[in-house]
Amino acid sequence: MRLVGLTGGISSGKSTVSNLFKSHDIPVVDADIVARDVLKKGTGPKLGQIVFSDPGKRQLLNRLLAPFISSGILREILKLWLKGCKVIVLDIPLLFEAKMDTWTKPIIVVWVDTETQLQRLMARDGINEEDARNRTNAQMALDLKRSKADIVIDNSGTLEDLKEQFQKILVQVTRPLTWTEFWLSRQGAFSALVSIIIGVVVGKNVVGKL
Repeated sequence: MRLVGLTGGISSGKSTVSNLFKSHDIPVVDADIVARDVLKKGTGPKLGQIVFSDPGKRQLLNRLLAPFISSGILREILKLWLKGCKVIVLDIPLLFEAKMDTWTKPIIVVWVDTETQLQRLMARDGINEEDARNRTNAQMALDLKRSKADIVIDNSGTLEDLKEQFQKILVQVTRPLTWTEFWLSRQGAFSALVSIIIGVVVGKNVVGKL
């Protein structure tokens, strides 16, 4: 099983890339959705609505609830593992901050230059430049995330440019599993179990003939 890490920054276009994976039938575990579920179960929908309407509060809450969110993500991975999924994308905004990058290979960072990021954020949320800079500065710098990535998607251009890059990355992400990844998949685990059973049966037969 291959766990692909997907992260980026506010207004970097990570959600667009996440949706592109979904459109190609690659399962995506969305940490934001998991966090919402944790909030609803633990503190009620009203608090969830308040927090998720404020990106700054959402980031703080994600850090506070990181252990619960991690457990929720693991449960979603297990569900997909049981279904036999070989490639799973983990869409996690705080991938590096929460140290979840140790789970994933490769790690994809959706990067955008600072000015483009600010312009998109101001246009999207209808805020001024100062507020936009405060929001971006509250996150780990995209340049730092890029330095930690295995694959970088430069989303400073058009949507068509993004889709063109995605097609190349899709080939990398869906390449045949390595042996290690295969043994971590449901199929690999089943094969290992069958091998063990056969080994035990053969061993008993050999002992019985002695």
